[in-house]
Amino acid sequence: MEDIRVIIWGLGAMGTGMARMILNKKGFRIVGAIEARPERSGKDIGDVLELNKKTGIIVSNDADEVLRRDADIVLLATSSFTREVYPQIRKIIESGKNVITTAEEMAYPWYGESEIAAEIDRLAREGMVTVLGTGINPGFVLDTLIIALSGVCMDIKKITARRVNDLSPFGSTVMKTQGVGTTVAEFNKGLEDGSIVGHIGFNESITMISEALGLGIDEISQTREPIISNTYRETQYVKVEPGQVAGCRHIGIGYRKGEPVIVLEHPQQIHPELENVDTGDYINIEGTPNINLAIKPEIPGGIGTMAMAVNMIPHVINAGPGLVSMKDLPVPAALMDDVRKLINERCC
Repeated sequence: MEDIRVIIWGLGAMGTGMARMILNKKGFRIVGAIEARPERSGKDIGDVLELNKKTGIIVSNDADEVLRRDADIVLLATSSFTREVYPQIRKIIESGKNVITTAEEMAYPWYGESEIAAEIDRLAREGMVTVLGTGINPGFVLDTLIIALSGVCMDIKKITARRVNDLSPFGSTVMKTQGVGTTVAEFNKGLEDGSIVGHIGFNESITMISEALGLGIDEISQTREPIISNTYRETQYVKVEPGQVAGCRHIGIGYRKGEPVIVLEHPQQIHPELENVDTGDYINIEGTPNINLAIKPEIPGGIGTMAMAVNMIPHVINAGPGLVSMKDLPVPAALMDDVRKLINERCC
């Protein structure tokens, strides 16, 4: 039985974490790594990951060359937006490989980019490959987990969920979209010009939940406000002085005929513990029966995103061709044994 051959595209915070995880799992083999930053091109991925050993896999900035290699799937971690990752996804599909991307909008791209989603689905079906967008959120906490919990309900009146999390593990892309390290004036300006968006994925998560449960959401609204730091905070990717923005308090509401049916809250910031903020994930379903779930502290965002992408590899390889979402696939599970045992044999 051959190893599952994986290409990593994007070696930022999430991509490097996924690569480390794959190297520690039986049945996977990394056969290529693509990274745009020139200082990493030409290096052994073992050096980039600081493993103190060589792997023989050389990082390249030539995506076309790497995609010509034999591989089963590409893990794509380069951007948050469907429109930005679409050209990369197209290249991957045309090279005959499955795709898992951590781009938040790709968790349910039918909402905001329906034409691109249709084109990705068409290309994937023609190429007999599968495309999935996933991560910790969107991808699990504020959508897939809610959908799973609803399975024990006879009826549902309203869903309210809140994720209070630490942004610190994430890379520069997330810091920019959250406005971390900006002044309040810069934050507000960023909201106006679209360079700061807060959490990416509320529209996608709310729509996915509504479609899965048949809730008939017909309107979505969002509010965003800065979380201002009273202390100095620093991560590998950003520094925040007192008075600057440490994160974003973001709320998304899905309405049905004017009534709020899905309310998702997501206040997130770097190093919340420095101001005595406890993290956690909370889901409340008002229905028959009522469901109240609390996970304290939060499921770590960085680790969760890396794990979701890697753990979904067998499900994506086994799935039928096309663009899919988490609601279409089996329940995610940790890969603790030889992953090759999970791959279905396909008839020729």
